[in-house]
Amino acid sequence: MIPKEIFEQSIRRYFEPIVPYLEDDSVSEIMINGPNDIWVEISGKLHKTDASFPVEDDLVSGAKNIAQYVGKTLNELNPRMDARLPDGSRVHVVLPPCARNGVTIAIRRFGKFSLTMEKLMGYGSITAVGAKFINICVQMERNLIVAGGTGSGKTSLLNCISTLINPDERILVIEDSSELQLQQPHVVMLEARGPDSKGRGRVEIGDLFHSAMRLRPDRIVIGEIRGGEALSLLQAMTSGHGGSMSTTHATYPDDTLRRLETMAMMSEVEMPLMALRSQVAAAIQMIVQTSRFNDGSRKITHIAECLGLAENGEYKIYPIFEFRHRGYGPEGKVLGQLEPCGNVPTFFDAVLERGLEIDESWFMPQQQERQPRRRR
Repeated sequence: MIPKEIFEQSIRRYFEPIVPYLEDDSVSEIMINGPNDIWVEISGKLHKTDASFPVEDDLVSGAKNIAQYVGKTLNELNPRMDARLPDGSRVHVVLPPCARNGVTIAIRRFGKFSLTMEKLMGYGSITAVGAKFINICVQMERNLIVAGGTGSGKTSLLNCISTLINPDERILVIEDSSELQLQQPHVVMLEARGPDSKGRGRVEIGDLFHSAMRLRPDRIVIGEIRGGEALSLLQAMTSGHGGSMSTTHATYPDDTLRRLETMAMMSEVEMPLMALRSQVAAAIQMIVQTSRFNDGSRKITHIAECLGLAENGEYKIYPIFEFRHRGYGPEGKVLGQLEPCGNVPTFFDAVLERGLEIDESWFMPQQQERQPRRRR
């Protein structure tokens, strides 16, 4: 493996045209669509740059250099690669002829983690009551999925929610490519690995789940579920490891459950649909949905509780909070906030018994607010 110092020098040499963006903390993503078409994302909005590469070979050499650093293979037979840079930035590469624009690279930059619930409230991404309720869900060890589209801030939000975990707990983190930056003192990081050039040595997320179950976790946190490993996640969540967390791509809470169901069916284990659906319904207890709006802002749009299956076999979604769109302000800024739906969580009494702060009025829309049943 290339030493880190030499690798960093080679990155600056091969990727010289984009070095200023790699060093700019305001840039969250760099998108290279061939040597002469380079875009960056700043504050949630895309901007075309004047940067370009003199020859495409520099891009190819730089991409293969990254592959060598992370121990992966990138060539005509393996034209796609997930990797990361030394600073934790995520890299995805697609080579021609699969990439018709030329060598295509996306670099998602995470920088030093500093997002907190207080900052999310300051950005208008969540209300104070919504933040309190998510904290309660974490303390009550509810299994939680963060869902959203590409670029909606799923990983950052999961990082933020993970800061609410008790620092005394032992946390096992499983990822396909390391992105999470948990701040607790007792964290064990596990990362999947692809095969070498001869097809040997593959370690999949399902394999890491097998190890995680034997490493005495208090909680299991999964970076993102993309395929058949969803079944391993469901089994972990229903095997006594309460408070597990993960992310996935989905637009609405009910889509999240159906997508997990579909991905679990991709595993090698064959299971009747209703049995699988029952497992999804039993495993997932809370869904936190996030979205990127057209003004570039990222907001939590849904916090919902999952109540198992209805008599017709469909998932029962119990909305707790939803984002209410109130139009647009100056410069196209999205107006609105997360508002209660009038549904009290089913575990309300259990929260009171744990001595945690909660009030029934949190969940009542302003026009429906009434005297709370109990308060502490």
